[in-house]
Amino acid sequence: MKRVLLFLATNVAVMLVLSVVVSVLGLDRWMMAEGIDYTSLLFMSAIFGFGGSIISLLMSKSIAKWSTGARVIDGSEGSTEYWLVQTVKKFADGAGIGMPEVAVYEGPANAFATGANRNSSLVAVSTGLMQAMDRQEVEAVLGHEVAHIANGDMVTLTLIQGVLNTFVFFLSRVVGMIVDKMVFRTERGIGPGFYITVIVAQILFGVLASIIVAWFSRQREFRADSGSARLMGSPQPMVAALARLGSLQTGGLPDSVKAFGIGGKIGSLFATHPPIEERIAALQARPA
Repeated sequence: MKRVLLFLATNVAVMLVLSVVVSVLGLDRWMMAEGIDYTSLLFMSAIFGFGGSIISLLMSKSIAKWSTGARVIDGSEGSTEYWLVQTVKKFADGAGIGMPEVAVYEGPANAFATGANRNSSLVAVSTGLMQAMDRQEVEAVLGHEVAHIANGDMVTLTLIQGVLNTFVFFLSRVVGMIVDKMVFRTERGIGPGFYITVIVAQILFGVLASIIVAWFSRQREFRADSGSARLMGSPQPMVAALARLGSLQTGGLPDSVKAFGIGGKIGSLFATHPPIEERIAALQARPA
């Protein structure tokens, strides 16, 4: 969960900064001076949309380390750290990817993988996960995270987010122009109504885009579970790890953020992981 949440949070921040830059440089005013230049607007939206997601991807490892306080290890720190590094190396070799950095951070049971490409990645596990699971279960979780890297999930997520950013950027300005002309009745150029509407529309369209990203993330979890089963030679360790996670209070959002969570069916649209029961059932139905 942390992998996607950190990426989304960084992407939102970067897109807001880029939107401010566009306004400060007067690019919006220039393009809307004689009405909407759809070709130029779409081109600029693609540049800033994909630029925002790519910047988020390039920052993903640094942001992850900073935000979680993750400590990179090389195996010389102790027997547990040595086992973690060697296990990740074994899976990386089996998956045909470069050796990821391995890190440990303080927190409830969780783990994540991130990075700009398959050969420059990070696998991090929490102290809570190490304490709550036995080694075979931890090994299955590590296999799951390495599978995310091998599947190129972060890069694919970046491309999807880039497309969505493009349309969020584009549509928010089209709506802003329409509202500015029809509601605020600005006759020449663009007025304050345009900028206010763009901000509101960009937030609303961004929320809708996050539902699509969350759906994609849920599908990738099934594939990463299957990847762990393949690397382990059996789905049972991952099944056991998921069952254990189901009985734990896994770490995802800080308590200060959880208070603003949305529950029920609406909340499920924003979930980055499928229900554990569905993941276990998918693994058990997996061909031997």
